[in-house]
Amino acid sequence: MNNLDNIKVLVAGEEHLKYIDDINDAIDLASKQRGTGIARRTNEYLTMKMEEGKAIIALDGDKFAGFCYIETWQEKGFVANSGLIVVEEYRGNGLAKAIKKKAFELSRKRYPNSKIFGLTTGLAVMKINHELGYRPVTFSELTLDDQFWKGCTGCVNHDILERTGRSKCLCTGMLYDPAWEKPAVTNNNPIKKRSLLDLIPKFKPAMVAKKNKMLKKGNESDSF
Repeated sequence: MNNLDNIKVLVAGEEHLKYIDDINDAIDLASKQRGTGIARRTNEYLTMKMEEGKAIIALDGDKFAGFCYIETWQEKGFVANSGLIVVEEYRGNGLAKAIKKKAFELSRKRYPNSKIFGLTTGLAVMKINHELGYRPVTFSELTLDDQFWKGCTGCVNHDILERTGRSKCLCTGMLYDPAWEKPAVTNNNPIKKRSLLDLIPKFKPAMVAKKNKMLKKGNESDSF
């Protein structure tokens, strides 16, 4: 296990194109180890992600350690954080979480009103997503864009997705909706969260005065 303090997690650019083969080799290895998920991407596709500033790469000096990229769907209504991969020797030190967090921040910065989603078979990734605010959802709540789902054709479990009419697979769909952070509105007025004090009954001044008078009288009669 390598120390996370020595690893840089940053937005990838053209200077990182030399790592594309390393990225795809890591994807292939992880797919074989899991026996599920993670479809290999073409070099042209990964090149485009890096050139557009839509990829996150983790480096230990000049050594490749991890990767993730973002993509938009349905006229930028949805953003996917996909292709998360961490080289085996760098696993178990929080690097996957750091990469996911960086990708999440990049997605929120570039597309603040878009829903962010992903598909995963890994419990560790599900936990990270949950900490970032994602919730498990059915596939019907994810993007309907056929181009996104074509990305699953390289997965060994693609036949399951097809047999179920794209309603389920071995992956779990997870979604973050920025609307969840906005306060509810009624009659154009935001509904504020009620504090404990708000739950205490409010008495009218006359009722309070009457109550105090009764208490004072009672105290005087009980005194010795």
